[in-house]
Amino acid sequence: MTEPQAHTLATTGVDLVYDVRGPLPPADGLPALLMIGQPMTAEGFGALAPHFTDRTVVTYDPRGLGRSIRTDGRSDHTPQRQAADLHLLIEALDAGPVDVFASSGGAVTALELVATHPGDVVTLVAHEPPINSVLPDATAAERARAAFYEAYQAGGNGAGMAAFIAMTSWQGEFTDAYFAQPTPDPAMFGLPTDDDGSRDDPLLSQNSWAITDYRPDASALTAAPTRIVIAVGEESTGTYTARTALGTAALLGQEAVVFPSHHGGFLGGEFGYAGKPEEFAARLRDVLDGG
Repeated sequence: MTEPQAHTLATTGVDLVYDVRGPLPPADGLPALLMIGQPMTAEGFGALAPHFTDRTVVTYDPRGLGRSIRTDGRSDHTPQRQAADLHLLIEALDAGPVDVFASSGGAVTALELVATHPGDVVTLVAHEPPINSVLPDATAAERARAAFYEAYQAGGNGAGMAAFIAMTSWQGEFTDAYFAQPTPDPAMFGLPTDDDGSRDDPLLSQNSWAITDYRPDASALTAAPTRIVIAVGEESTGTYTARTALGTAALLGQEAVVFPSHHGGFLGGEFGYAGKPEEFAARLRDVLDGG
C-alpha cells in the first residue's frame, strides 16, 4: 500500500493535519474512504487502512488532537465544529463525495456531517456512536458519565480511566446496582495509581461531553441521499456503546449491522486493545460494497 502522505489544511482556529494513502482523484472511480475517530487520531487506523489497497484512504487528527494544534483558544470537542472541519477537508480533497468509516465519537461527528452537508458522503458506516439521548436510561447514563469525570478530578488519569472502563463494560441499563459498586481500583486494570496533576484528557474531562450529549436529527438523516449504516460489535453486546448503536439505528428506522470484535475491533495490538482488524476490514468492505 502507498505510504501515507501528510498534508495540512489551514482553517480558522486550527491547522488540520491529514494523511492520504493513494491517488487523488481516486482510481477506478471509487470514492475516497475517510476513516475518522474521536478522540482517537489518525494513528488508530494503522491496522485497518492497509487492508484497503484498492482505495484512496484518508485519515486525520481532529481539531485539538494529535498533530492538529488549535489556535482558537478553546478545548471543547463538539460534533458541530468537527463536522464543519470535515466538510472543509472533503472540499480540500476535491474528490467528494466520499465514503466514511467513523468510530465512536467520530461516528457522532459523521452523523452531524451527513445532517448538515448531505452531499458530502455516499455511504457512512457509523460504528458504535456514544449518544446518551437514544437510551431509555439516558439520565442514568449521564450520571455514570459524571461519576468517571468525578473520579478523574479526584484521582487523576488512572482513577478516571478505571471508572470509565467500569461504565463502558457494564452490561445493560445503569441501575442502582451499578451505582452501588465500590470505586474501581486502577491497579485492577493495570493503570497507574499516581496522579500527574493534569485534568485535560479529552476522554475523561468534560471537553467531549458535547459528543455524548448530541441529539441526532433523525429527519435530516433519513432525508439525506447518504446511505447510513449503524454498526455494532458482536462482542459488545449489552455494553453502553452497543446499546447506543442499537438506539441510534432504531431512531433511523433500521437495524444495526453486526461487525466482528468489540468497540475497538479494527485496532491492532499496539494500543493494548487488540481487535480483529483483518476480519473487521472484510466486513467493512462488504458493507461498503452494498452487502
